[in-house]
Amino acid sequence: MNLSVELRHHFPAIDIAIEFSVPSPGVTVLFGPSGSGKSTVIAAAAGLLRPDQCRIAIGGDMLADTRAGIWLPPERRRVGLVFQDSRLFPHMSVSNNLVFGMRRTREREIDFDEIVELLGIHALLSRHPNTLSGGERQRVAIGRALLRQPQLLLMDEPLASLDTARKSEILPYLARLKTMLRLPVLYVTHSLDELAQLADSVVLIEAGSVVAAGPVAEISARADLPLARRDDAGAVLICRVAAHDATRQLTRLSCGPATLWVPQADLPEGTLLRVRVPAREVILARGEVDLLKDALSLHNVLPGTVRAIAADPDHRATLVEVALGGGSVLSRVTPDAIARLALAPGTRVSALIKSMSVEILGGARGSRPVAT
Repeated sequence: MNLSVELRHHFPAIDIAIEFSVPSPGVTVLFGPSGSGKSTVIAAAAGLLRPDQCRIAIGGDMLADTRAGIWLPPERRRVGLVFQDSRLFPHMSVSNNLVFGMRRTREREIDFDEIVELLGIHALLSRHPNTLSGGERQRVAIGRALLRQPQLLLMDEPLASLDTARKSEILPYLARLKTMLRLPVLYVTHSLDELAQLADSVVLIEAGSVVAAGPVAEISARADLPLARRDDAGAVLICRVAAHDATRQLTRLSCGPATLWVPQADLPEGTLLRVRVPAREVILARGEVDLLKDALSLHNVLPGTVRAIAADPDHRATLVEVALGGGSVLSRVTPDAIARLALAPGTRVSALIKSMSVEILGGARGSRPVAT
């Protein structure tokens, strides 16, 4: 089943022409600069904006098709909506705020107690919104949206108003929700950390158009896309905990055919998780690098092939996309390094990655331990 969106709309400052189709369920992150059209997609999916032309479908369920004369009003769409600000009712307790959404539907696939437990808000039920921290208010707002029994969850920069500490507090709850509740989610953010931790699919939008769309592992590692030119660029890999080496205090991750060693992780063998490898931390080499392994402090020497090379003038650098078999990594190097190593698409290289540089982000979709 896919979530498909097609919309065209004219604003005085910009023409929007956005089209994408992504697997459902899963979290699809809409990423791009302010004013590019991300929130327009959210508003159209919620039924709050009727574009000049629009078709939105979840599998065989049609929310809108202006050509066919179909336009479900907001109250007939099973949509949960979470904004930057929580928009809780200040005169109601947390419990009553949560129950408010339940009154609008008879279907009960998502249980009140389940959501309270998943979001860790049991201790907040008797309190009022003005006594909660920003992160607590957003958790309650997410719970209220989910208790509407949505067919689609829409999140428009839900963490943008929070400081770094509050974001760190709420991200684990979002990651837990995405693996336990099988819902399609459209998630707008400017944060690469949120994209890396939550996205199953990514839609990059600029100036009202889709630049690229696809799985997070593919989009995050493409050298030719705007994400790669950011200071914090890095590839996301979906891995499995293969084994622990207590003597060496290391954990071995299987990322398709590639193997990554990381500092020992407190995770059961078989657990699926995602990791991020920053582009600035990947060194490229040619020749018999394996012979040097015992003379290097790093643990990861991964054979690969240069897939693409792109200029990165803002950093006076060059971006190299390296295919590892089951995934890809990005490396940011100097133009001189490209010339000295004679790198070109198709060149065989080794990607050298310190174990301490690999960022463990959390569970992948369906992150239960699997049989080995």
